[in-house]
Amino acid sequence: MNSPISTPTPAAAAVVVPLSDVLAACDVLLQPQLFKDYGPNGLQVQGKREVRHLVTGVTASLALLEAAAAAQADAVLVHHGLFWRGQTGCITGWMHQRLKVLMAHDINLLAYHLPLDAHPEHGNNARLGALLGLEPLAEGRTRFGEQNLGWLGTCLPQTLGELARQAEQALGRSVVCVGDVTRPVRTVAWCTGGAQSYFEAAIAEGVDVFLTGELSEPQAHYARESGVGYLACGHHATERYGVQAVGQYLAGTLGLRHTHIDIDNPA
Repeated sequence: MNSPISTPTPAAAAVVVPLSDVLAACDVLLQPQLFKDYGPNGLQVQGKREVRHLVTGVTASLALLEAAAAAQADAVLVHHGLFWRGQTGCITGWMHQRLKVLMAHDINLLAYHLPLDAHPEHGNNARLGALLGLEPLAEGRTRFGEQNLGWLGTCLPQTLGELARQAEQALGRSVVCVGDVTRPVRTVAWCTGGAQSYFEAAIAEGVDVFLTGELSEPQAHYARESGVGYLACGHHATERYGVQAVGQYLAGTLGLRHTHIDIDNPA
């Protein structure tokens, strides 16, 4: 998949919404003040004061921003924004190219990182769980890990290999599966994106399998030695659904025109 895939939200004729109303709605929904994050949440680049057409996507890549400009978007809402802790602050290279598109077309860039992972209905973890048919654990024991970003639940009784194949079919990509594929699994811990560092906490929760986006070298050994299965399903693939759900929510509540643009990423 080399070209962007656009998914418009079915809606009545779009209305004009002040940018301030869009930001307020996002902040009320996602509550960014509750999180200690790696970059700024909210408005990262200011553009038009009014929004008719909102484009959503996973990452504020040059390809997404160019596609949004071609679609005449007034605002772009992403999970991975432009600014992160540890950057130099220099506007050169890829940063210059991305900002150039935004500024030339007067497009607002909104980004919500951990708040978008965590939302109980529209967040990445919630939407991935729904996609895979995962059910929350009983007795309110549903979260784990740093800032309670990881989720705990159950899947239908099956083997690790069967769950891996289910994830491949749902996400449309190959999955790295570490562990005994014939082992029955029932309890699941999951956290979308690059949450491989949560694996030890998941093991401590006594689950049968951990599902996330990426796999680093140590986790393969932890999986083999602990007996807990590990599924690496793709950073981008596991985080396509939250930002799209938020865009649909904003379209429904504010009357905006919304288009989700998926820029394929093998990571």
